[in-house]
Amino acid sequence: MGIQARNPNEDAEEREDDDAGEPIDPLGDLDDGVVLRTIDHVAIVVEDLDDAIADHRDLFGVLVDHREELHDEGAEVAFLEVGGSSIALIAPVTDDSEYREFLDEGGPGLHHIAYRVADLDAALDALREAGRELIDESSVPGPRGARTAYVHPDGAFGVLVQLVER
Repeated sequence: MGIQARNPNEDAEEREDDDAGEPIDPLGDLDDGVVLRTIDHVAIVVEDLDDAIADHRDLFGVLVDHREELHDEGAEVAFLEVGGSSIALIAPVTDDSEYREFLDEGGPGLHHIAYRVADLDAALDALREAGRELIDESSVPGPRGARTAYVHPDGAFGVLVQLVER
């Protein structure tokens, strides 16, 4: 059946659409691994990490929860906790970083949205079965000790999606 997420604003008992049929349990018999649990983070690529952290602190009152270098990606990331999720500010630290290329092509901005899943392998299997294009066929190590994998924007409504298991 694929990856599912429950709409917290929808109550099956309150639906009035006669054509809708019997109410269904939005989680049904799905394996826990293919259910989106929460938004793990929204990633924004920035030119200068320290400046972006200061702006978020001064404008929005959010502080760094975690910061680390992404050596294999030539970047540094800072996670700012916001209501149970995070904003990930990512800045390139090398000229050959994919994030440098992102900045050079379009300037700073939204890079990807990351959803937390209980079982990354099951989620990737479900996406493959649904015919979705994956960037990562299997998990790769991610920040904060997570297992991660990217879903190609062509397979996710034009948005780069990262799945995170931690």
